[in-house]
Amino acid sequence: MKIVIDGRMYGESGIGRYIRNLLHHLQIIDTKNDYSILLTKKNYNEISLRKNFKKILADFGWYSITEQIKLLGLLRSLKADLVHFPHFNTPFFYKGKYIVTIHDLIHQHFSMKRVTTHDPITYKIKQTGYKMIFKNAISSSINILVPSKFVKDLLIDEWQVDSKKITVTQEAVDDKITKLNQESRIKNQAVLKKYKINPPYIFYVGNAHPHKNIEGLIKAFLMLKKNYKYLQLVLSGHDHYFWQQIKKDHQYKDIIYTGWVSDGQLVALYKNAKCFVLPSFEEGFGLPILEAMACGCPVVSSNAGALTEVGGDAAIYFDPKDRIDMISKINRVLRSEKLRKDLIKKGSKRVKLFSWGRLAKKTQEVYEQCA
Repeated sequence: MKIVIDGRMYGESGIGRYIRNLLHHLQIIDTKNDYSILLTKKNYNEISLRKNFKKILADFGWYSITEQIKLLGLLRSLKADLVHFPHFNTPFFYKGKYIVTIHDLIHQHFSMKRVTTHDPITYKIKQTGYKMIFKNAISSSINILVPSKFVKDLLIDEWQVDSKKITVTQEAVDDKITKLNQESRIKNQAVLKKYKINPPYIFYVGNAHPHKNIEGLIKAFLMLKKNYKYLQLVLSGHDHYFWQQIKKDHQYKDIIYTGWVSDGQLVALYKNAKCFVLPSFEEGFGLPILEAMACGCPVVSSNAGALTEVGGDAAIYFDPKDRIDMISKINRVLRSEKLRKDLIKKGSKRVKLFSWGRLAKKTQEVYEQCA
């Protein structure tokens, strides 16, 4: 088969991590199909692929008119048996066979007005465009990959997608994260020193979109500080407009904004935290939960979206709309070393249930069923 994978988001954080791991493991298990990987100029030269995988330059920005026109022309010229779009931004007029990965429905459920850099008219036009492309992607694709049963159920309930058309492929922790977790404590301490972090601290990593409920976490932390004088809150994530707004409104002595961190720094921050907190109002999966568990960090999480599906019995959960509940659950973990050890033990077992190799194998099976 001739299979095309749209890898233009290869270097990004969320979807990029999905693409990187999928490609890595597909190259290990699939030597019979021919793959063309679409890449932007930014990532084209940094990637080495195996014999039956070749790179195709596709330097078109996502969510753009160029994407809709030039990507369409490129795909037609490649004459693939199947195309895999790892996000819903598919060319509207492409009529070949394709599958799409829908990671979540957060754009449909939460307004981004408060954190957008666009004027109201441009924002509304873009949102209308997103909905059109999303609807086309789920109706025109021949299979939809999702990371959780939660997202599958949303597509069935809200978009009337046939359940037989949806395949759940759960994500997992990067092999690189697991390996870095074995590094020495000396390096970990160097990371803490760099960011002027003095344990104990609570940790969060991710973006700062409204559904992430960062302001709720900050308010909970400030209330916890009344009983934990030396407690810090460490917040990590790409220093985009969203984080800049949070920082502008919430500058406090013991809240540390690290900006983007490397995988090695990320592991150090997980390993030395009293707990990792994910306060989201919705998540399609919640990969940081598994990363924290892999690094021996207790997890306190919202009970929304797919988070209980991912964390199982290895996390403590709270209602993200109830700040007192959030404070109570974080407080339980801060107070009890026994509970922390129990969560760490359960987490180390839980994380082994998830595998990128299994995701790649299941994805390959979908390719062969659909082409």
